[in-house]
Amino acid sequence: MRPSILDPLFGRAAALPGIGPKTAKHFDRLLARPGKETRLVDVLFHLPINLVDRSLRPTIAEAPTDRVVVLKVRVTEHRKPQGRYAKAPFKVHVEDDTGDAELVFFLSNADWIERSLPIGETRWVSGKIELYDGRRQIVHPDRVLDEAGLAKLPPAEAVHGLTEGLQERFVQRAVAGALERLPKLPEWQDASVLAANGLPDFASALAAAQNPRSPADIEPASKARQRLALDELLSQQLALRLIRSKMRREPGRENAGDGRITRLIEAALPYALTGAQQRALVEIREDLSSSRRMLRLLQGDVGAGKTIVALLAMASVVECGRQAALMAPTEILARQHYERLLPLAEAAGLRLCLLTGRAKPSERARLYETIAAGGVDIVIGTHSLVQSELSFADLGLAVVDEQHRFGVQQRLALGSKGESVDVLVMTATPIPRSLALTYFGDMDSSILDEKPPGRSPIDTRALPVSRIGDVVEGVRRALASGARVYWVCTLVEENEDLDLAAAKDRHEDLTRIFGEIVGLVHGRMKAPERDAAMEAFKQGETRILVATTVIEVGVDVPEATVMVIEHAERFGLAQLHQLRGRVGRGSGKSSCLLLYKGPLGETAKARLVMLRQTEDGFRIAEEDLRLRGEGEILGARQSGLPGFRLADLSAHARLLAIARDDVELTLRRDPDLSGPRGEALRVLLYLFERDEAVKLLRAG
Repeated sequence: MRPSILDPLFGRAAALPGIGPKTAKHFDRLLARPGKETRLVDVLFHLPINLVDRSLRPTIAEAPTDRVVVLKVRVTEHRKPQGRYAKAPFKVHVEDDTGDAELVFFLSNADWIERSLPIGETRWVSGKIELYDGRRQIVHPDRVLDEAGLAKLPPAEAVHGLTEGLQERFVQRAVAGALERLPKLPEWQDASVLAANGLPDFASALAAAQNPRSPADIEPASKARQRLALDELLSQQLALRLIRSKMRREPGRENAGDGRITRLIEAALPYALTGAQQRALVEIREDLSSSRRMLRLLQGDVGAGKTIVALLAMASVVECGRQAALMAPTEILARQHYERLLPLAEAAGLRLCLLTGRAKPSERARLYETIAAGGVDIVIGTHSLVQSELSFADLGLAVVDEQHRFGVQQRLALGSKGESVDVLVMTATPIPRSLALTYFGDMDSSILDEKPPGRSPIDTRALPVSRIGDVVEGVRRALASGARVYWVCTLVEENEDLDLAAAKDRHEDLTRIFGEIVGLVHGRMKAPERDAAMEAFKQGETRILVATTVIEVGVDVPEATVMVIEHAERFGLAQLHQLRGRVGRGSGKSSCLLLYKGPLGETAKARLVMLRQTEDGFRIAEEDLRLRGEGEILGARQSGLPGFRLADLSAHARLLAIARDDVELTLRRDPDLSGPRGEALRVLLYLFERDEAVKLLRAG
């Protein structure tokens, strides 16, 4: 149970003064988890991303057009829109001794403007000067102040990430209210660590981070930001260590088979296993044959053959008379695994079944009965595998595909479906070593860094979007030679509606050109509809598939040899690499066309150059970390991995090492976290919502 000292922080942000029902909804859209309400802790951990410097206070004639200024002006005239021009902007004419300007307000409250800017009075106005028809103007000044207001105006103000309808002043008011309600929390950091790094206490750090006074204050290297990052990293490393300890404490069972089924599967493969696959299998089989539970991460680049390694691991367990389960994040992926593995399984006498949320109740009941009775060797499915009513006769191995799409709780839930279940998790998102230690520090790791023979290199080219006509002609030629084509429409500013609109528009355009052979797939489709669109493309009924990033992971159509990605400059390297990996899966020559809108910034340019230079996902991931920072690589928008709210691994890697060493030392001294610092660390775990780790600690 969460310590009561934290209750104020987990209260509703809507209860803060100045947040009405309408504003609360904007906060929920910006900060809350889906279907939940924003809490004080969400507000406090939403740190500023920029700073408005209000120190420049020139005359109107001297005011530059490229930065925020505070002007002292006399109000001389109101130009209120009237009659049929009622929807025109309200303009206020102002002047000083050096010149004049207009303040322009669109669709604004006329009463407020007249009250705030009375004719003949002196006011201080903050905003950016623009030139329109040769006249100076400020559109929607961000501050209109009298002398008393000016006295309270700070020389610098924080700028937070916002959503439509939410203004900065509402966020600042919410932050101030939340800081006032921050309880006095116990110190969970080691005193020597704080002293050695010159870091403040948690409350001071939060206040300083939320109220920056200079550009240096919003940098990751600031003392306040370092302190908060260290807190988050400490909570995360402690949680991982506790989970690992729990998994390791539970004795495993020897699950190494005699090889009779795995030999049949290998004989049925159309190619020999790569050296990397063989090495990974040796490591997995060593784990399976030991008396400790296996908890292993299998990292493999796009097309490196992780699924076959998983099948051979599951076959080893079946040889011991036990069952195995493979959990995939989507029905498309689960069905694809089932269809790809079924011929190999049948060749080796393995009994496979597919269990997804779409199964009819009668069919599901029959499958549950068969699985519980041991009539199935390997179950492939989605989240439905972790539902409480499903039970196995004797589950020996749980395989989790695309690990980052599932939380630790789901992984543990699948692992708890049997006695001492071994766990193998797979990811096709190559992760730099520093991040692998951070996100998957509770696991051993195997890496597939070779591709099976027969995979052709992908010809990658970058073209400006102005050459889209040439791309369409290239697609026409590819279709004439029998190719199939993916056409990916970008994610636009994290707005799924715009993303969808872009895909639908492109689908209509291409259908006008190529006719009914153009299909469409996107995340808003119902699962059966999406599966049908994918199936039509796989069967060749449609030859061009317009898609949003729903096709990013795992979709396998060997006949697809052309990938077009619109607005490639908006993607991170890791995701571009994932999308490119949808082609080049057969023996045919494949190409990837990256359409970009110029002019490109230095980072976007470096990204596209790197993608053209290499297909090595691990090299690409390291470069992505250097260019973008951890949050972008691992954030929801890029790959679905859970990012940090306060820490930035590209800047705080040193703090990660400190946190990891501290956790090791602390748990050696106080494994149950029962001492004074241990109690404070429990508060930290709850503050950062690592509740699962506390439950494991309590369960022993």
